[in-house]
Amino acid sequence: MKKEVKKVVLAYSGGLDTSIILKWLQDEYNCEVVTFTADIGQGEEVEPAREKALKLGIKPENIFIEDLREEFVRDYVFPMFRANAIYEGEYLLGTSIARPLIAKRQIEIAKLTGADAVSHGATGKGNDQVRFELGYLALNPDITIIAPWREWDLNSREKLLKFAEAHGIPIEKHGKKSPYSMDANLLHISYEGGILEDPMNEPEEDMWRWTVSPENAPDKPEYITITYKNGDPVALNGKELTPAQMLTELNEYGKKHGIGRLDIVENRYVGMKSRGCYETPGGTIMLKAHRAIESITLDREEAHLKDELMPRYAKLIYNGFWFSPEREMLQAAIDKTQENVNGDVRLKLYKGNVIVVGRQSPNTLFNSEFCTFEEDSVYNQKDAEGFIRLNALRFIIEGHARKK
Repeated sequence: MKKEVKKVVLAYSGGLDTSIILKWLQDEYNCEVVTFTADIGQGEEVEPAREKALKLGIKPENIFIEDLREEFVRDYVFPMFRANAIYEGEYLLGTSIARPLIAKRQIEIAKLTGADAVSHGATGKGNDQVRFELGYLALNPDITIIAPWREWDLNSREKLLKFAEAHGIPIEKHGKKSPYSMDANLLHISYEGGILEDPMNEPEEDMWRWTVSPENAPDKPEYITITYKNGDPVALNGKELTPAQMLTELNEYGKKHGIGRLDIVENRYVGMKSRGCYETPGGTIMLKAHRAIESITLDREEAHLKDELMPRYAKLIYNGFWFSPEREMLQAAIDKTQENVNGDVRLKLYKGNVIVVGRQSPNTLFNSEFCTFEEDSVYNQKDAEGFIRLNALRFIIEGHARKK
């Protein structure tokens, strides 16, 4: 049975789908609607959403349009990159990491406006419904959640267009519509659907919107230096930048040099496999640089244990468990490892490649006196014999036992 709702906060982009959802909520639930539009660096104007919401009868005081770019990078992207998190060995979690922030702000707005429900436009097939709703319930276990795609019968584009026409919802046409389902934020842009539904089809070159193809990237490499403090990048080529400024600048370098394209088939949390293509230019550069600065500042066992924990951490984010106690526990451990991750990484960018060419740190554990191939006075090579024999002792004992 449909639960009675007085006021609902809708994650509203201003596009066709969420505009239809807005009207549908008004009709089906006979409730007051609050719209929330987040600017997380998707590269599109968000202010037009205000005019669209007003035309659909939303009160001015119930329209929230907020710039969350700094919070997104500072409190979500950077903590994830301290962990070097990648899902299934390749995906840098660009969509996954944006959902908890949107969910958190929706719940905050619900409290601020006295709303008793929240709503999103994610379908019943994907991961985003899980990510949004786990976030909602973690922050307010009593909130009512409305997921229109799991309730209505508008399950085709034709039906959506007919609904829009019948209710006077403007259908904007900007030339040829992209055949792909896309999601963008300051960290990445994703593509699904269309010819990508056959995993044997190579993506068309004109699909990629951010990066130049590696073949057409500059023939001359470009060098940059990223400065780290406690595991976060704080300066680029000697210039201090805010988190959002840092990612924006690195994106520009990555786009120019064809860095960060990815084509994968991933395992969705709901059970199916999905083929997606991604562009994560700045994030790809950050991941390479962060691992480089860690290579000279983390103890061996600390680094190895961190790498063992990373796949679990990445899966938690992919599956929507950002606000879970286990993610927070892992984050605390990860952040502890970053206390001495300070210094500079020099990178060469060239035709889709990010090449580490130098790293230095005031907290470096790299000691040339010990690892030099020249004569030294600090390491006795004869000590290695006992070290090896002690490690081989169990092999020696077993070998003798088998001879009997």
